[in-house]
Amino acid sequence: MPVPRRSVLLAALAAGVPACSAAGPPAPEELVLATGPDGAVFREVGGALARALAGRLPGTRVVARPTAASVENVRLLQEGSVHLGLSSLDPTFDALLSADDPGGISAVGRLYDSFLQVVVPARAATTRLADLAGLRVSFGPRESGTEFTATRLLDLLGIRVDALRMAHADAARRLAEGSIDAMLALTGIPTPAIRGLPESFPVRLLDLPDEAVRLAESYPGPYVPVTIPATTYRDVGPCRTFAVPNLLLARSALDASVVEVVTRTVFTDSARIAAGHPEASRINVRTGIATGEVPLHPGAERWFRSVKR
Repeated sequence: MPVPRRSVLLAALAAGVPACSAAGPPAPEELVLATGPDGAVFREVGGALARALAGRLPGTRVVARPTAASVENVRLLQEGSVHLGLSSLDPTFDALLSADDPGGISAVGRLYDSFLQVVVPARAATTRLADLAGLRVSFGPRESGTEFTATRLLDLLGIRVDALRMAHADAARRLAEGSIDAMLALTGIPTPAIRGLPESFPVRLLDLPDEAVRLAESYPGPYVPVTIPATTYRDVGPCRTFAVPNLLLARSALDASVVEVVTRTVFTDSARIAAGHPEASRINVRTGIATGEVPLHPGAERWFRSVKR
């Protein structure tokens, strides 16, 4: 009987993560963290993490690299262009399934969840996701997690839109100007770009109860139906949608002693890293190891074991 592709992947991931000695090489001169686009929580949380790491790794230049987010970050890790990167779970696992070397990337830990938000002007006649058919809709930046998940969802539902690619901050500005009809954002809440919309331009979030269930059933694992609380944005009520876990990823070849410091920083400085982002405040040791089918880096495993003693 042929071995399932998923089993082959998991075996390769486990085998591809190199063993590390307790004394590894010194910290690198530079540590590059791929973050996200303007107006997204990845950009802000990633910048805060980079600043925290700079204090924990003296002699190392820690760089927060702006990117389009998840899909680009995974690609940059696979290419070896960055050492660390933030990504939602769904494009991460999809990329590992199709990678020639699935053992090249591993997880530092699970951080917090991103929520799909479909934003439309409050005055618009649009009330359902299907109403977006034929309209101008921002899918986030090219190679973002928003683009990946929005494309997967709308393809599953057979909804065809005029899909545009742009950063969340640009999409919010263009929505307020009237040059697009809706914006999709898969990011933490509250999303800076949405929260920054002018008070003179009220918006609504589209309810996605059935769509969330259908996506979760069609792609088991990364998607969980949830409700965005009414307190998230001013004058915007609760909204049913789905959430996706976010991971901090690392090159598997990155020395375990460095990743152990990174892991310790993430989970002991979480309050400072998540400052101003309620959803990111959920970063904690208890859920940090729940990285799905993406294996933990040996340095992260070592730190998690140390705090469970």
